Amino acid sequence: MQRALKKRLIKLATAPFKAVGVIHYYWGRGKLGGDPIFAALIDEQIFPSNASILDLGCGRGLLAAWFLAAEKMAADGLWPANAPPPPRGLHFRGLELMGREPEAGNRALQPVYPGRVELAQGDMRRADFSNIDVVAILDVLHYVDYPEQDKVLDQIRAALGPGCLFLTRVGDAEGGLRFRISQLVDRSISFVQGHRLPRMWCRPLAEWVRILEARGFEVRTEPMNGANPFANVMLVAKLSGNLGHVTEAEGRIG
Repeated sequence: MQRALKKRLIKLATAPFKAVGVIHYYWGRGKLGGDPIFAALIDEQIFPSNASILDLGCGRGLLAAWFLAAEKMAADGLWPANAPPPPRGLHFRGLELMGREPEAGNRALQPVYPGRVELAQGDMRRADFSNIDVVAILDVLHYVDYPEQDKVLDQIRAALGPGCLFLTRVGDAEGGLRFRISQLVDRSISFVQGHRLPRMWCRPLAEWVRILEARGFEVRTEPMNGANPFANVMLVAKLSGNLGHVTEAEGRIG
């Protein structure tokens, strides 16, 4: 993503959070500016237009804020003609364990994008997986143990129809020093946010791919660290066939 475009998009995406407090606002600016996955999702046109997206571990709803701001820029004629266009008509449901975060996200985003965002406090292991086209779990699966991970993945597979997507980012447990650094940073951030993590349940990248393929997904992997010395990998898992109830599929899986 072009630097000027990213700068304008971060400004628009985080502007609604000014109304709910400077901590939420500056957290959003730091996250959207420093995490490469947000720009990558638009550049690589991962999400299809008109999709219903379930964001598990949604935090303040920054994924929704990012894409809805991009759509607004495009609708206002402010999106560069030479940049990959953002998807249109997305609707977001989010679930986050820390209740104050989705509450802040709702207060920020719902007045700006009415009917497009619904965030709630809850555990991803007890999520409502009905009527969705995309499930996103970014940097969260390793917080629950292996049997619980398998149950969540089984629920996702049962809920998604042909052509639908599961997007996740995980740490590669065979990533050596980079993996250990990412674990340290993860624990530190989680501690600051009020989480207590006696243990994290991580897997080697090859195992993540294997358990998704065993559930019928076609999986593409991509390192997703930016300039950070981490061992994070984005996995885009697609079920073959036409999108279920999405009416215009513009997403692309390489």
